[in-house]
Amino acid sequence: MIFLRSFLFNVAFYLVTAAMLVGALPLFFIMPQWFGMGVVRNWAKAGLFLHRTIVGARLEVRGYDNLPPGGVIVASKHQSMFETFALIPLLKNPTIVMKRQVRWWPIFGQYTIKTGMIHVDREGKTSALRSLTARAREEIGKGREIIIFPEGTRRAPGAPPDYQTGVALLYRTLNVKVVPVALNSGLFWPRRSFVRYPGTIVVEFLPAIPPGLDSRAFLARLQASIETASDRLVAEARGAREKPELPRKAGARPA
Repeated sequence: MIFLRSFLFNVAFYLVTAAMLVGALPLFFIMPQWFGMGVVRNWAKAGLFLHRTIVGARLEVRGYDNLPPGGVIVASKHQSMFETFALIPLLKNPTIVMKRQVRWWPIFGQYTIKTGMIHVDREGKTSALRSLTARAREEIGKGREIIIFPEGTRRAPGAPPDYQTGVALLYRTLNVKVVPVALNSGLFWPRRSFVRYPGTIVVEFLPAIPPGLDSRAFLARLQASIETASDRLVAEARGAREKPELPRKAGARPA
């Protein structure tokens, strides 16, 4: 059943993606950014709905109180494709730092431009970092939340962390709070696999890191915060698989 549900979900997810993005194309060149973000937000919600109803994987969100108002950096653990869309409906007006190549993906790439996503050339080094900070400053000035995956690419649960310096650069130059995000999505939506597993995916917003730390201290604190909490969530999920039911933690909120 897991393979059948995974197949049905993947077919439904990509059909819905094509239908929603293509369906809004007649308005693409005249739609304002907020309308484009509405299309992307509804697409993400549809993906979560399909994931829950077909695969049987529900989303639980913890730590909403740790999100400050206004412009902020949201630094998330990256274990699967899941968080690249699942975080969008959880924030008011997010933008995502993503690789530049996405701009050239048919249709989808154009939406990332229309909605003001931040594209970065991973091979550009100094010039790429200047472009990243300039675009991030522009979007943070609009009060948007900047989602960044500090490791740059997906890493399986339990893999050694590999945090890059880009997030420290944004922290230092933008002088805003950084909210770490821990999760356990890799157990249920493994990278490089079409199989999706039922269960409870937890996304936890952790206490914000205030501005003012030096880059080395900030990066160490960020990594310790995300990795410790993510390891806890992974262990919790693995333990739940061995029990018929676990009580929900106080204050937890299903999405």
